[in-house]
Amino acid sequence: MRFGVLGPVTVWTDAGTPVVIQGLKVRALLANLLVHEGRPVPADRLIDDLWGSELPGNPSGTLSAKVSQLRRAFEDAEPGSRSLVQSGPAGYSLVVSAGTYDALQFGELLAAGSVDEALSLWRGPAYADFADDAFVETAVARLTDLRLTALEQADLPVVDLAALVKEHPLREGLRAAHMKALYRSGRQSEALESFEELRQLLLEDLGLDPSPELVALQQSILAQELPHARSNLPAQLTELIGRTDALAEVGACLGTSRLVTLTGPGGVGKTRLALAAASEVADRFADGVVLVELAAVTPDALSVANSLTDAVQAALDLRDTEGTPVVDRLASVMGSRLLVLDNCEQIVEEVAVLTDRLLAAAPGLRVLATSREPLGLAGEVVWSVPPLSVPPLSGGVQVVGECSAAQLFVTRAAAASRGFALTDETVADVAVLCRRLDGIPLALELAATRVRALGVRGLVARLDDRFRLLATGHRGAAPRQQTLHAMIDWSWELLAPDEQSVLRQLAVHADGCTADAAAAVCGEDDVLDVLVRLVDRSLVVPVDGGRFRLLESVAAYCVEKLRVSGELESSRQRHLSYYVSLAEAARPGLFCDEQSRWLQVLDEDSANFRTALDRAVTTGQLDLAERLVDALSWYWFLRGRHVEAMRSLDTVPDSARAGVWRAGFMYLLGHPDAAAERDRWLDGADAMGQWWIAHAASDVGDLSACLSLLEQALKTFEADGNQWGVAAVLAARAKHAHVRADLPALYDDACQSIGIFRALGDRWGVLQATGWFGAHAELVGDFDEAERLHLEGAEAAEEIGLWPEVAGALAMLGWTAIRREHYEPARAYGERALRLATEQGQRATQALAELVLGFAARRSGALDEASARLQALIDVARLQTESVLYLSIVLVELGFVRELQGRPDDALELHLEAFRVSEEFDSLRGMCWSLEGIAASHPDKALAATLLGSASATRATENYLMASTEAEDLARAVAAASLALGPDAYQAAYARGEGMSPADAFGLLIRQ
Repeated sequence: MRFGVLGPVTVWTDAGTPVVIQGLKVRALLANLLVHEGRPVPADRLIDDLWGSELPGNPSGTLSAKVSQLRRAFEDAEPGSRSLVQSGPAGYSLVVSAGTYDALQFGELLAAGSVDEALSLWRGPAYADFADDAFVETAVARLTDLRLTALEQADLPVVDLAALVKEHPLREGLRAAHMKALYRSGRQSEALESFEELRQLLLEDLGLDPSPELVALQQSILAQELPHARSNLPAQLTELIGRTDALAEVGACLGTSRLVTLTGPGGVGKTRLALAAASEVADRFADGVVLVELAAVTPDALSVANSLTDAVQAALDLRDTEGTPVVDRLASVMGSRLLVLDNCEQIVEEVAVLTDRLLAAAPGLRVLATSREPLGLAGEVVWSVPPLSVPPLSGGVQVVGECSAAQLFVTRAAAASRGFALTDETVADVAVLCRRLDGIPLALELAATRVRALGVRGLVARLDDRFRLLATGHRGAAPRQQTLHAMIDWSWELLAPDEQSVLRQLAVHADGCTADAAAAVCGEDDVLDVLVRLVDRSLVVPVDGGRFRLLESVAAYCVEKLRVSGELESSRQRHLSYYVSLAEAARPGLFCDEQSRWLQVLDEDSANFRTALDRAVTTGQLDLAERLVDALSWYWFLRGRHVEAMRSLDTVPDSARAGVWRAGFMYLLGHPDAAAERDRWLDGADAMGQWWIAHAASDVGDLSACLSLLEQALKTFEADGNQWGVAAVLAARAKHAHVRADLPALYDDACQSIGIFRALGDRWGVLQATGWFGAHAELVGDFDEAERLHLEGAEAAEEIGLWPEVAGALAMLGWTAIRREHYEPARAYGERALRLATEQGQRATQALAELVLGFAARRSGALDEASARLQALIDVARLQTESVLYLSIVLVELGFVRELQGRPDDALELHLEAFRVSEEFDSLRGMCWSLEGIAASHPDKALAATLLGSASATRATENYLMASTEAEDLARAVAAASLALGPDAYQAAYARGEGMSPADAFGLLIRQ
């Protein structure tokens, strides 16, 4: 048995089933025992707390009877649990622990520093259903204070903190968190205004000044010294040597210039310096530092510009969207941020165009680029990265040891060959070697790996021979580039044939690969041992997750080796074949309990899939291109990459499989030609294709046609024994039932769907079904359960990075809060959902979030804001060629806004349109809303009373909940009609309407 007081007092069985405790005094007894957290409570104390001065005839006996009732309720729910209620000489107690009681668990999690997990236990105010009872007062105060302390430590959005500060204006910890959040959002002036507001309140109410800690925070904000938030900079495994002055200079440049480009030859250390410099200045940027690695974006991509923006979006963890130009969207989320663009040289023109536009549109953005040549933009500061300082030939240990080139070489050589050091015996050779390698870091690191085998003297001798041999081979290159090429060439020839083969064929991969991928491209069964040896020689870089990649200079060298050997085309073909096979192997895993793992696998190889598709298309292998896009389309959907999917599917315009996928994505993107594309391919679609189109078109499309497709697909799935397909159809059908407010169908379909998806382990599917369970709970008025289910969905989606689903769950939480008249939380959820849905390009969720914000604004009295938000939604919906699912409810809500603004004629037109849309969707619930709105604004109050009677009878027949928020609007309409007609006439007209369906009642309007 588990107990909860962080919200209404609740009991669940171990299986998670709620336990109903009958009787107010029995529930109060339970709450009282929970207050004492397992400690015994004397009988006299319980009697006083439960009855006060209104004692029953036999207080002790009555208390004993209530204890027995509590035990019986426990035992009925879970056999053996009656023993949890214990009695003894000291009184009664309840056996609880941190594992069974959320208040104790909350305290343990806080003590362990798990703030987010602790806060997730809260479902509302502590002891919410006993808040007025004196016996919980101390416990409520203690838990509430602990919760506020936790909220001060959590990473909350500005809007959430603003609401908390408004509720607790004198609490300094919340004020500090609010100030920091504002500052990190680029709103420094507002952060300082928040401090000033607190200062004034403290002075006026208490005659006090802010604490020294808060004053210090204010000073830090004034000086812009606060640390900031997010960064994707990789942790560096080795120390940066010899760049102290360079770090200071680059940091100073970033302080005064918005674009700084580090230039220099390959191997000179541009990337390493950029990462270190970005890390050093990270605290200046409220929205963090984002590294975009561009080595995988090649000039032979089908669209270099698209590949470039894809890379930036991926680094920012954004999803693409259609409608808003991608550069405008990128600029809109930059805020105060440092963007590190690494390896720009191979696509320098496209990078320059994108950078110029971003800097112009995002004033808080700064860019640090690395390239072999400048971007050539106005205001660009070009900082040429020098080689490391090299020692004189005649210097001793101290002199040589002070040179950064020698420091780097000795450090790396000592790591490769234990016991190596700069001594009187080695100093001369180290000095020669550093000078011969021109102080280029990559060349020094490659040389250091050979010290163990050759010794530093042997290394120098062989380098002299190598450079003399190659002296005439690279005269077209810059001297330092000749040195690096010679160094890689020398390292190459020291490799065994199998090492050379693996190394050169790694170069066809984009952004690294796994050992399995390397083996497939090399045509070998296993190359892991070879890869490990190449890592030891600093020619291959290991990456987290068992992946391997080449440094840019080494990759360019190896591509040339492939070209010379005549293997380039065959290696690229094997690369294409492998990634087509990988995508096809991954696809089944996206529909089961392996979903999370396969999503990560496909994420890591996104660049390789793009490279493979580019090759398939440019070489005319459209059969492979078709297989690849077909296999990846579900992955693109789960990750919200709708525009990338469209671009990829467009490469095989005559493919039926691709056409079905394309039709669905066109619906998701709100494309006006979606229906035409659907009709082009629908006849040949299999059950999966039928389901996909119906699922994608369910927000903007012909719902009756979608439902017909779902029924066809269901028959095929059932005949084939495809349980995933059955569950997917049921979840989609639940959405249709929700539109019609068909409560039994909604519950049954969601229940069956979630059972199948859970058995399969498909977490995306479980989220879909859970969401419709929550929607059912909201419709029947179980708002606590709806909130719990949507919170559970948001948390589960976040765990596996399904950000579109997180946004959807947040929006549903906002809608549930609206239904509870909790308008500030609704705004908070709506703003978070809107921000995330915008980032993810989720049009339907953006609309739902805007709807929540519009409703919250209207019900909070902000009629102008509500009008603007709701009208914008209507304008977008009217641009669609097919009806939009949310249109009816938004029309009704804007109609109520117009009514409250004193514009009844405008309100009436909106409600009339809303009824017609609801009728089209067969939504009786929507028709009821519309009739009530028409009644509120129609001048004929006898007709209004008839409409109200029809709506009321329909609600009663269909068991539609009348939430308190709807009751306020209805009350205005009833009061106006009743006042105008008088009680008797009103009742007569109302009774007439009770015998009419909504359609018949609406017909009265048409006949007027």
